[in-house]
Amino acid sequence: MNVEKLIDNKNFKLTTARKVILEILIDSEKPLCYDDIKSSLSMDKATFYRNITKFEDENIINSFESNDKKRYYEIQNKPHAHFICCKCSNIECIPENIDFNLPKHKIDNIIIKGICPNCLKK
Repeated sequence: MNVEKLIDNKNFKLTTARKVILEILIDSEKPLCYDDIKSSLSMDKATFYRNITKFEDENIINSFESNDKKRYYEIQNKPHAHFICCKCSNIECIPENIDFNLPKHKIDNIIIKGICPNCLKK
């Protein structure tokens, strides 16, 4: 997936800052928080969050808060669940389709919390 296809038919201009943020999220295999990517950015925190808000408004990215009270972001491909370890706060995308349906509701994200295999071994 490339950035241009991702923002096709969206109501905003593709700036350098927006392109950098989207490329980082596209290349990542798991959700990222600001702290995970700030060293790859040449913009201030306010610019990052202003662009993130625009991406969420345009349904380009999803976000959720983790155990560590940080907000994590990922490209909105297809709805899927996330597993968050209660001990190490590691986040994993669950590729299996979890059929969770609430009548008259639209589900964007499912968060499952527990203990990951690494922490169970310890």
